Amino acid sequence: MLDIECKRNLIDRGPNGPTIKRQCELLELPRSTLYYQPCIDSPRNIELMRLIDEIYTQYPEYGSRRIRFELNVIGYPIGRDLIRTLMRRMGIEAVYPKPNLSKGHPEHKIYPYLLRGVKIERVNQVWSTDITYIRMLNGFLYLTAVIDWYSRYVLSWKISNSLDGVFCREVLLDALGKGMPEIFNTDQGSQYTSPDFVSILTERGIRPSMDGRGRALDNVIVERLWRSVKYENVYLREYRNGLELRDGLEKYFAHYNERRPHMSLDYEFPSEVYRRG
Repeated sequence: MLDIECKRNLIDRGPNGPTIKRQCELLELPRSTLYYQPCIDSPRNIELMRLIDEIYTQYPEYGSRRIRFELNVIGYPIGRDLIRTLMRRMGIEAVYPKPNLSKGHPEHKIYPYLLRGVKIERVNQVWSTDITYIRMLNGFLYLTAVIDWYSRYVLSWKISNSLDGVFCREVLLDALGKGMPEIFNTDQGSQYTSPDFVSILTERGIRPSMDGRGRALDNVIVERLWRSVKYENVYLREYRNGLELRDGLEKYFAHYNERRPHMSLDYEFPSEVYRRG
């Protein structure tokens, strides 16, 4: 089987061959991997962002003031202006108690949050998605995933070096190849409120649901997933580049779905619960 780097080298970028999209489909190579370029910053800023990521993952309610305090305690006496700048670079909004990687668009429709007080009782009742910052040794990428709330099964995931809506739509379409939810929950970011994204749901009779502004717990299942991914994999592996990250996450999500028991599932595996329906 060809590895990712070999597949990348096989792509013909000339004007006379098949389209890049078609070549990626034939090679089973995600386009986000093909176009991967590392996000490079100064070594000091990379180190500070790594520390901010760890602090924020542990204390998601912290804004720039408390993060500055924590950094000062461990020997990084920096000002709040730099912390706010780095948090914006990472997609963390200090005003809200969650990573706000996706910014809203004033002309896009906002759908109400449909899950308050709703009991999750079955597979494919509710799916949700989000985006998180993933650090590497010399840069960072963004990760998005779609998860089924009842079974905790991760239906699809992708990494990207940008926050555009393309990889969000791609991960949604991949997930819909495995099932169909009744409700699909997101935040109010422009990636999810765009007509291109919403139409994928509404054309299939799926009801969009969107978190209230500043309400991290509205999408708590995804927030827990991100903590697991970072503490159980990313922080332990210290990936050097996007190709290593993609290979590592592929193994992690296979383990998460197929071999990692969940207490909330009476220690069954997500894949067992999801496939049983």
